[in-house]
Amino acid sequence: MKIKCVLIDDEPLAIKVLQNYFINFTDFEVIGTFNNSLEALDFINSTPVDAVFLDINMPMMTGFELISLIENKTKVIITTAFREFAAESYDLDVLDYLVKPIPLPRFIKCINKITTEYNLKNNIKVENTKGDSHIFIKVDKKMMKINIEEILFVEGMKEYIKVVTPDKTYITHKSLTSLSEELPADRFLRIHKSYVIALNKVKSIEGNRIQIQSYTIPIGRNYSKEVKNKILE
Repeated sequence: MKIKCVLIDDEPLAIKVLQNYFINFTDFEVIGTFNNSLEALDFINSTPVDAVFLDINMPMMTGFELISLIENKTKVIITTAFREFAAESYDLDVLDYLVKPIPLPRFIKCINKITTEYNLKNNIKVENTKGDSHIFIKVDKKMMKINIEEILFVEGMKEYIKVVTPDKTYITHKSLTSLSEELPADRFLRIHKSYVIALNKVKSIEGNRIQIQSYTIPIGRNYSKEVKNKILE
């Protein structure tokens, strides 16, 4: 079953940006877009909706006023060009607060929040209880879904990184530090300024080298003690 979303914004371009983002997430479905608060409210209160992306500055009725009139427990995500309303929005129990222009990585974090809330609400069990079971990276203008369990290691290459799995290698414009923050800390370890490895994929360790399948990966001098303690513990 897909997670049903509604987009409310008086700027057509803002709605278009979100629609283009949602194309990459097949577990989600945009079932309505509105630039009129009253029409949106009527739809939300009469139709099962899981998440509402809502602009604050709307004609006729502000986003905050609309939130107070929603009759069900639909999760609300604020989308706005103004940072100063964040505290007020959380007093209304919104799920997230996105500042325009909304970067794709920030949108992905929001998507993960919605998924977690949806799973809890519907008692859906996920295998990985310590975090998400997958990540998304941009490859050739497409958002590619990669299962975390399949990742062997990640290699940094200046402004790009290489994500290596048994069957495929993905290259994306992203920093190694940024991606490593998306991976479960108990399952992945940085062993070199240019490498993050999956701990459960280590085949052997000899001197300052780690073997993962057919790949030999160096251990950085500054990481050596932590790496051996972690792997050989």
